[in-house]
Amino acid sequence: MLIALPTSQTATAQDIETLVMPGPVIAGHADYEGECSSCHKSFNKSAQRGLCLECHEEIATDIEQLDGFHGKHPDVGDSQCADCHTDHLGRGADISGLDEDTFNHQFTDFELIGGHSEVVCGDCHAPDTKHRDTPSECFDCHEDDDVHDQTAGQTCGDCHSATDWTDVEFDHDTTDWPLIGKHADAACDTCHEDQSFRNASTDCFACHAEDDAHDGRSGNECGNCHNPNGWDDTSFDHSRDTDFPLLGKHGLLSCDDCHSEDAFADTLETSCVSCHLEDDSHEGHNGESCENCHTAEDWAEPTFDHDTDTDFVLRGGHTEIACNDCHIEPVYDISPGTSCDSCHLDDDPHEGTLGGDCAACHTEVEWADPVFFDHDLTVFPLLGKHAENECDACHEDKAFANTDSGCVSCHLEDDVHQGNFHERCAECHNPVAWDAWTFDHNLQTDFPLTGAHVNVACDDCHRTPLERIKAIDNSCRNCHRSDDVHDGEFGFDCGRCHTADSFSEVRSLQ
Repeated sequence: MLIALPTSQTATAQDIETLVMPGPVIAGHADYEGECSSCHKSFNKSAQRGLCLECHEEIATDIEQLDGFHGKHPDVGDSQCADCHTDHLGRGADISGLDEDTFNHQFTDFELIGGHSEVVCGDCHAPDTKHRDTPSECFDCHEDDDVHDQTAGQTCGDCHSATDWTDVEFDHDTTDWPLIGKHADAACDTCHEDQSFRNASTDCFACHAEDDAHDGRSGNECGNCHNPNGWDDTSFDHSRDTDFPLLGKHGLLSCDDCHSEDAFADTLETSCVSCHLEDDSHEGHNGESCENCHTAEDWAEPTFDHDTDTDFVLRGGHTEIACNDCHIEPVYDISPGTSCDSCHLDDDPHEGTLGGDCAACHTEVEWADPVFFDHDLTVFPLLGKHAENECDACHEDKAFANTDSGCVSCHLEDDVHQGNFHERCAECHNPVAWDAWTFDHNLQTDFPLTGAHVNVACDDCHRTPLERIKAIDNSCRNCHRSDDVHDGEFGFDCGRCHTADSFSEVRSLQ
């Protein structure tokens, strides 16, 4: 046998391998076609897998991390790459081994579920892009379908599912606006009309302006009164949420009875007069503290008790008079005194002569009731006939203190002495009886009555005023000048001859 010897250009192992190459490689391996060692190791077919993975690093990573088709499919395992991907089939050959009709997408990182299972491969996989490089985020495919115009972000899976695009599973509680009460039953577009979820207002009025039964009068802070459990379920408590509890009749009022169109912007006074000034029947006389007398239960039923709340207890006729009969001036500016004359000065018929203590005589039951004045406590006790007289018998007017207590002030016309005696009637007479006089001429004068003088009537001697008689001496001639038969020849000392027992009886001149 003849053996051919090598020439000067000795054939290498590579050349030999090239000579036995079964056919051209695919276009992707064309650059390595002259270097068989890039994919093959001489006489060691099992080493080919390692060479493939050295070049296809992303596949090696998938296998190592059990990702992607090569990491998830059970047939890959430790099998040789060439078992599925046979090369040397020519430049235009497709050695991927992909059969779109039978390919099971569950062995990828993107399992086809729901609506995705019904799409064709070309809907997601572009012709010029490797299948593994096809993006798996929703927004990568559905950007043109985004009705939210990116206002809701790009993580569509937070709300939508692959089963049905309109089947939303978004948990609104993860936002700053948890859906509670009636809000949980509302459809998304009820609040998000333009699907711009991130721009939706959380202000009640933004959605419920048309539902505002207050027509804007209570402001825009609906949450101050209402809650999501029910529009009619108001949570505002005037007693708890304000400094003015609604008591009595106030609880029956509507808001706009006190508040303006913007109730929450109002700063209302809480004093009664701030609302009830026009209802004040006292016209300001009793001040502005209405609560001192009235309650919110009934304006017409005052609680003020004059007996316990003041220093002046109302008795008798005082209980029947109106407040402004005494309180003419505002009570908190000028309070009437508690003495009778503070109110009844103009009614005082005594013209102040008896002082201001009317209660010393009168009672509160009836001003004209019989008085209980004790005249015996005055300087002129009522004795005898005086006790039987009516007041006006001596007191022509009610200025009692001005009445003269002298007898003649009342009895001048009764003076039978016609003024001959002095005005001290009491020296002879007493109140028991006018004619029961007790004058003793012997003791009370310097002229004792003796003899016939005892039986002489007073006016037989007292023919002129007493003051004139007292100015002369006690000689007989003062009375008996006209009786002197001697015509004064014996002088004026009649007592030398005559006695008081008898004028005609003459005694001895011895």
